[in-house]
Amino acid sequence: MQVERGPLPETAAQICRRVFCELRPRSRPPEVAVEFCRFANPDSFVRIEGDRLELRVTDVLEGAPGPVLEALAHILLGKLFRKPVAAIHEHRYRLYLNRREVRRSMHLLRQIRGRKYISGPRGQHYDLEEIFEELNLRYFNGLMARPLLGWSRRPSRTTLGHYDPSHNALIINKILDSAALPRLAVEYVLFHEMLHLRYPAEQRGARRRIHTREFREAERLYPRLREAKILLKQL
Repeated sequence: MQVERGPLPETAAQICRRVFCELRPRSRPPEVAVEFCRFANPDSFVRIEGDRLELRVTDVLEGAPGPVLEALAHILLGKLFRKPVAAIHEHRYRLYLNRREVRRSMHLLRQIRGRKYISGPRGQHYDLEEIFEELNLRYFNGLMARPLLGWSRRPSRTTLGHYDPSHNALIINKILDSAALPRLAVEYVLFHEMLHLRYPAEQRGARRRIHTREFREAERLYPRLREAKILLKQL
């Protein structure tokens, strides 16, 4: 008995070539090379040189379904050629990355492959460990386990602090370690990031909610919230 076989699935290179032809139907299709790389994050890159299109894709996506790779190709080539990307492609790609097993794989890869610069908690003017313990007693009944605490390597005007769950590290912007800045600024930013430990982000389909309702309610309990936010806006 002979079993009829369906068409073989497209390779990643074939998918990218097809998407290229859709976006630039009047251009000659280039040679396409796709390399799955051992990145620490779900990053992917594309470049074109002459008649060769090169894509470097995170190996997290090596076994991804064809429609997901097609969505990524639309996103990368759309940015390369400055063409709008249909919402369906953004949604499909984000939905796949937010699947529980994919998020678990990315979390493990960050732990294994990623590097995290973490300075000590003691700055020139403020000690993050001391402030953490005070906030822990005041707002969390002293029950929050202390993560790795440190100041950022360089000052930043955009990110005041962040919590990295892959390395269980809480990093505060070095710009706040200043004698000219009241302790309130450091305390509130640290409190805000501690809330991220207490109330992790929620995944709902393709949407990732960082500041949940519980998070906002807990943040409003900070007595000098308005004063702290006004202070930080002046930076």
